[in-house]
Amino acid sequence: MTISAEIKDNANAAFTGPSFDEGVADLYQALLVPILFEPYAAEMAILADRSKPDSVLEVAAGTGALTRALRATLDPPTEIVATDLSQAMIDVGAPSVTLSRTHWMHADAQNLPFAPEMFDLVICQFGAMFFPDKVRAYAEAERVLRSKGRFLFSTWDSILVNDFARCVDECLASLFPSDPPDFLRRLPYSYFDPGPIKAQMASAGFQAVTCDRLELTSVAASAHSVAAAFCRGTLLRGEIEWRAPERMSEIVEAVAERVEARHGASPSGRMSALVVAGRAA
Repeated sequence: MTISAEIKDNANAAFTGPSFDEGVADLYQALLVPILFEPYAAEMAILADRSKPDSVLEVAAGTGALTRALRATLDPPTEIVATDLSQAMIDVGAPSVTLSRTHWMHADAQNLPFAPEMFDLVICQFGAMFFPDKVRAYAEAERVLRSKGRFLFSTWDSILVNDFARCVDECLASLFPSDPPDFLRRLPYSYFDPGPIKAQMASAGFQAVTCDRLELTSVAASAHSVAAAFCRGTLLRGEIEWRAPERMSEIVEAVAERVEARHGASPSGRMSALVVAGRAA
């Protein structure tokens, strides 16, 4: 059975779970993707191309930053299946990549709706930290990979070495000293210890696991765009609105002032991530 046919047969098999609403997904794509995700997507696509895969499964694809980079970098015949748990993210991302041999699906990385040994490469950019059961998600990636296929994913390094995120986090802590929003530390920037990551990959059946640090520079058009990206275009938005539902604009401005004071009116900051790779048996 071809991948295209398998997708059609399983199009409604994905687990339905929590997701970004459309408003957050739109802002995520417009504001956060250019600042954080596009630079890493270009690097990840280059790494993906080294093995010249014929078929690629992307999990936790979001609005398609990596999907677009893969489509631009890999050989045209390569078949790409981009999946995400959030239908709102897919609805924003899918129209941006409509070339043939590129498919979008609502799917749970912990319960993939594919037969074993369907893909040469499984890839994920900044999604692994959100998987409740990481070993299960990695085992699913191993299951759908062909023999000697590769699993490649990235995860943010510590918030202390990611300048914009650290600045936003520190500003919000000063604005809410008794109950600071902790989304950034709790989830996106929480999964960066190579030891446990390698152990979880090995538990899922992967061999020759590597974990390498990749540092890049983030450049933004303005300090306000950084503040709006984090405060409105991530799930941090809900934590802020729960604490101060009428103060979002004021808080975004305060964060923008802190970003500009630390990183300039046209800010740039360091980013650091880990790139993890493993080989299926």
